[in-house]
Amino acid sequence: MLGPEFCTRPRGARSRGAALTIAFASVLVAAAVTNCLPRDGGDPGGRAVSRAAPATGAARGQVDQRELARAAAEAMADGKSGAKAAKEVVSRSGDRWGAVYDQREYEEFEQALDGRYTGVGLSARRAADGRIEVARVQGGGPAHRAGLRAGDHIRTVDGRPVDGRTAAEVVALLRGDGAPPGSVVAVGVQRGTRAWTESLRRARLATEDVTVQRLADGSLRIRVAAFTKGAGQRVRDAVRAAPRDAGVLLDLRGNSGGLVTEAVTAASAFLDGGLVATYDVHGHEQALYAQPGGDTGRPLVALVDGGTMSAAELLAGALKDRGRAVTVGSRTFGKGSVQMPSRLPDGSVAELTVGHYRTPAGHSVDGRGITPDLVASDRAEERARTVLSGLGGAS
Repeated sequence: MLGPEFCTRPRGARSRGAALTIAFASVLVAAAVTNCLPRDGGDPGGRAVSRAAPATGAARGQVDQRELARAAAEAMADGKSGAKAAKEVVSRSGDRWGAVYDQREYEEFEQALDGRYTGVGLSARRAADGRIEVARVQGGGPAHRAGLRAGDHIRTVDGRPVDGRTAAEVVALLRGDGAPPGSVVAVGVQRGTRAWTESLRRARLATEDVTVQRLADGSLRIRVAAFTKGAGQRVRDAVRAAPRDAGVLLDLRGNSGGLVTEAVTAASAFLDGGLVATYDVHGHEQALYAQPGGDTGRPLVALVDGGTMSAAELLAGALKDRGRAVTVGSRTFGKGSVQMPSRLPDGSVAELTVGHYRTPAGHSVDGRGITPDLVASDRAEERARTVLSGLGGAS
C-alpha cells in the first residue's frame, strides 16, 4: 500500500555542518509516492562521535563537490542550466544514489519531513482487479469531509482516467505538481454501482506516521510508516504509556526511512543507551547512540519486509544485533548509503554519496539488507504475534 500524498525527503543541517542523509531507494516502495525523490535525511547532531581523521578526495563512484559546483558555475556563465550540468556530472559518475534537485523541490521535501504535506488526505493502492482504490482516509481531511471511504474506486483525476497508472502516480495527481492549499482537484469515484465526481479542495495536513493499536491479547501494535519529525518521540510515548507487561509489535513494514535522528529516538524507547549504528563520511567514522532509560524488559518483536529501508533498517538492525527484539518477516531492502547535501550556485541542491552505515555488529546494510530472525513471507503478522505471545507479550 502506498502512503498518503507526501514523502520523506532530504533535510538540511541543523547543527555541526551538513546533514547526514541516508538515501532510500525509489518511489516504487510503500510509503513513498511519485513526485518524491529517492532520498531521506537526518541530522546526527550531538549524537555523532568522531572516531578517525577525515579522508580527502572522492571515493570511486563518488563525485567531488567542488567539481560539481564548478560544472554548474561554468554552465551558468554560458547561459545554460547549472542544475542540468550538475545532473550530467552525477549521471556520469556512477553514483547510483546521487541526484540534483531544484530549490522548490527541496523545500517541499523538507516540509514533508516535518510531517506536513499538501493533499486531500487519502492513501491509494491497487486492488486485486487492477483498479485503484482508496486504502485509507485521513480523519478530518478533505477526502474524509467529502465522505470518501476505504474501498472506493478512483476512476479519474481532473477528468483523466487512471486505468493503467500505478497507485503512486494517482497519488501524485491528487497532490498536484506543487499545487497550493486551496486548489481544487476533481476525483471520479465509484462505490458499488454508484459513480460520481467529487471536487476536493487540497489542504495542508499533518501526516499520520505513527499509529498505536491495542490488540485483543493485550499487546500493543506500533506501526511506523516513516520517520518524519516527532515520530521517534511518539514511539517512546506509546511505550511509556503501555501497561507494564504488555508486549510490543513494532511494525516497520513499508517504512521507507526518514530522519535518522527519529529512528535513533525510537531505538531509545527500547534500549538503555548504547550503540545504534556507525557511519562514515569520506572515511570519517562516527557513531549514533541511543539515549539512556529505555524499556529493556518488555517483550518486543519487529516486523520487517522488502519495503523496510534506510533509517528503518538502521532501527531494525540495532534491535536485532543487540538482542533486544526478535525480527520477523522478509529481508529488508538494503539501502545504507550516506548522502550529503550541498547548495549549488543556482540555488539547486546536490546530494552525493559519501559513505555507508553499519549495524552495531558491524554489518553493512547497503545492497544486502537485514535478514530477519524468523523469515515469514506469508502471514508474517500472524507469525509475529505468535512469537510475541511466546515471549510473554500478552497481558
